[in-house]
Amino acid sequence: MIRVGVNGYGTIGKRVADAVDAQPDMELIGVAKTQPNFEAHTAVQRGYSMYAAIPERMPLFSEAGIDVEGAVDEMVADADVVVDCTPSGIGEKNKALYESHDTPAIFQGGEDADIGDVSFVARANYDDALGADYVRAVSCNTTGLSRIIAPLEEEYGVEKVRATLVRRGGDPGQNSRGPINDILPDPIHIPSHHGPDVRTIFPELKIDTLGLKVPATLMHVHSLNVTLEDDVTAAHVRQLLEEESRVFVISEGMGIDGAGKLKDFAHDAGRPRGDLWENCVWGESIAVEGRDMYLFQAIHQESDVIPENVDAIRAMTESASKADSVATTDEYLGVGITGDPSGFNEGDRSDRVPGTELADD
Repeated sequence: MIRVGVNGYGTIGKRVADAVDAQPDMELIGVAKTQPNFEAHTAVQRGYSMYAAIPERMPLFSEAGIDVEGAVDEMVADADVVVDCTPSGIGEKNKALYESHDTPAIFQGGEDADIGDVSFVARANYDDALGADYVRAVSCNTTGLSRIIAPLEEEYGVEKVRATLVRRGGDPGQNSRGPINDILPDPIHIPSHHGPDVRTIFPELKIDTLGLKVPATLMHVHSLNVTLEDDVTAAHVRQLLEEESRVFVISEGMGIDGAGKLKDFAHDAGRPRGDLWENCVWGESIAVEGRDMYLFQAIHQESDVIPENVDAIRAMTESASKADSVATTDEYLGVGITGDPSGFNEGDRSDRVPGTELADD
């Protein structure tokens, strides 16, 4: 069993913890929090061992009725791998802690690319992370773009990618984020940071990205134009993407015309927290003119990176091949939706994920 600790139990950390706990070859040894808020209480209710991310605050947990196993460095020392899910910039400060215990660590996409030996998306470069000490699981948007680019590159060759990203203003709980009633170029200069970040996965790729921020919390939406090296048909592209386990091609008959209905679909289907781990591509948006392919996709920013973190653990510990790791992650996390209006396919195992009963949180 791979012993995994999760440092940070917020939007990403609690989802990573649940996903790790669901895997048959991993043991979640604990999670670390800076304060005894509602998320800390939820972690204890889940049965997760709690560690204090700031040792001086251990008495605050006791006062809140939360038993603490110890300070975060004890969890780090006991882990085979730590997944750092702390806010952007904190992971860089935590790296010295992981180095002092010779504990491999995974960082999130908010950190600079040079924090790790490799930036990681399982579909694109799993083998690059084999045996690595430090890996950066890239951002939700970079993950979503890479999952589309990888099969297109393999099947047809990619000449250039042009992407416009319409980004949510913040996650549902980030009430300090804006805009409240505005549409902001984010950033105003071109390209946005997403293109250079995708090149940490595909170093030779030609890609231009633009970003907009809108007053929504549901999901990101991408408009993609990919110039391919071969002539293709829209039907062939659609078939290719339908074969990808982490891409959900939305069929026309489902009546899902926006991110709001996608989230309703996820809740109705029993997904924990209404999560969508897959890229959600509108099938009817897939179009081809010459060698130019177009599509719209939605990316659930709170959850699409979760399978990648799990796969990165196996790559770093060299405990499974790419194919075996992705298959195991998908099965035990519950990844996989067909385009059939009936919803999830027979391989869906969302019942294995702890906390499904809290899907409406």
